[in-house]
Amino acid sequence: MAKLQATPYTLTSTHDVLTPLRIARSVIAGTDVEEAAFARWFDDLRSRFQMKVQRVDLDALVGWSTAPDTGDIAHDSGKFFRIEGLEVHFPHRPVKAWSQPIINQPEVGILGILVREIEGVLHCLIQAKAEPGNYHGLQLCPTVQATRSNYTKVHGGSSVPYLEYFRDTTRHRVLTDVRQSEQGAWFRQKRNRNMVVEVSEDVELLDGFRWVTLGLVHRLLHREDLINMDLRTVLSCIPFAGPDLRTALTVRGDDFHAALVASCNEESGGLHAMSDILSWITEVRTRTEVSTRDVPLGGLPGWHRSAEKISHRSGLFFDVIGVDVRSGAREVNAWTQPMIAPIGTGLVAFLVTRILGVLHVLVHARAEPGYLDVVELAPTVQCTPDNYAVLPRAARPSFVDEVLGAAPEQIRFDTLLSEEGGRFYHSRNKYMIVEVDPEPGFEHPDFRWLTLHQLVDLLRHSHYLNVQARSLVACLHSLSARERR
Repeated sequence: MAKLQATPYTLTSTHDVLTPLRIARSVIAGTDVEEAAFARWFDDLRSRFQMKVQRVDLDALVGWSTAPDTGDIAHDSGKFFRIEGLEVHFPHRPVKAWSQPIINQPEVGILGILVREIEGVLHCLIQAKAEPGNYHGLQLCPTVQATRSNYTKVHGGSSVPYLEYFRDTTRHRVLTDVRQSEQGAWFRQKRNRNMVVEVSEDVELLDGFRWVTLGLVHRLLHREDLINMDLRTVLSCIPFAGPDLRTALTVRGDDFHAALVASCNEESGGLHAMSDILSWITEVRTRTEVSTRDVPLGGLPGWHRSAEKISHRSGLFFDVIGVDVRSGAREVNAWTQPMIAPIGTGLVAFLVTRILGVLHVLVHARAEPGYLDVVELAPTVQCTPDNYAVLPRAARPSFVDEVLGAAPEQIRFDTLLSEEGGRFYHSRNKYMIVEVDPEPGFEHPDFRWLTLHQLVDLLRHSHYLNVQARSLVACLHSLSARERR
C-alpha cells in the first residue's frame, strides 16, 4: 500500500476578531474634508459622464425579438435576459393567484468591492457609473458590477475594469464571497456573487474610480439616490460584527447608539438563539405553499401590450417598457433594451426596538415567486402602498401603519434610494428605520426580532436575507459611527 506523503499543515482560527475592528476604524475615519474632496470629484464626473435615455416602442428594440408563439421578449444572442410570463399560486394568501411578466436572467454576475489599507485605514474602491434606469443619472456602485454576458463581452464592447481581481483571488485575501438573490417579485431566481477582496499591492486608479473610507460611504448613504443597490448589497455582506466594537466605535451616552453597537456583538446575546432562528426559517419555508408555471407573455391575463409598453389593466404595479441608451462612458456606447418600470414609490422599513439594552430588528419571513428557496428574510414592511387600492384589505401589509404614522423622534433613517438601474427604470423606495417600544409577549408566526450580529451571521450564507433587507442592514451600519436625523 502506497504511503501518503506528509504535508505541513497550518491551522487557521475560525474566529476573525481583527477584520471587524479594521472595518470599524474605516467607519469612523470619514471626515468633512474627505466628503468635500469627494463632492468635487463627483461633480466633475457628472459634467463629463453623460447618458441619454429615451423611451422607445418595444418593437423598436434593436437586437431584441418578440417570439411569435409566446410573446416573450429575448435578446437575439440568447444571452443577457428574457421577459417571460409567469403564473403564480399562493393558496393561503389573501391574493391566491395572479399572472405577471418576470425577468429570467439565469447568469450569476459579480458585484465586487476591492479594498486596501491606505495609511493604515481600510479604503474601498468605488465607481461612479450611470445606468439607464437611474433616477438621477450617475450613482456610486461597487468596483465591479457585471453580468456574465457583460464580462464575457457578448456585447462586443470593452473589458470590465478590475475584473481580474475577482476572477482570480489566489494572490489576495477574500473578506466576503457569497451568492445572494435579487428582487424575487421581478426576477426569476436571479443571483449575484457578492465579493469583497483585499489587496496589498498598488492598484492603477482609472478615471471614474476613487478610494474612499467606509465612513464616507456611510455618510453618502443618507443622500437620495447616490449609493446604488449593488453597492448596498455588497456593503451589507461585509463582516461588521464583533466583540470589541464598543471600544472602537466610542459609544456615547446616547442609549440608541449604545444599543446599536451592542447589537453587533454576539456576546450581548439576543431574544432568540441562532439555532431557533434557523429552525424557524426552515419551518416557514416548509409550510409555505407556492407554485409557479411558465406561461406565454403574449395574452397574459390582466395585462395588455401596446406599442410602447406592457401594462396591468389597473394601471398599477409596473410596466415593461423599451429604452434607447447613448453613453460615452460604458463598455458599449449605444444599445436598446426592455426594462421594468414600477408604478409609484415603494416603502421599505425595519422596525427596531431595544430589548435589555440590545437593539433588535423585526424581520419578516417573506415568500416571493422568484426566490430560489421559497422564503427569505425581508424588512418588516416592503410594499408599494398605492397598489393596495385594488387588492383585498386583508392583503395590506402588517405594520405599515406603524411606519407611515411614526413620529419624527422615532425615525432613525429616512432616505429615498434607487433600485438596480440596469433592469429597472426609475425604481425608488423610501428606506426607513423606525424605533418602537418593545411589546412584551409579541408573537407572530412570520416575524422575529433578530440582532444585527445575527443578521451579519446569516449574510455569510446565501438566500437568507433578501436584497431590500440587505440594503437596510447597510443603512443600520451607517448609524454606527454617529446617529443621523
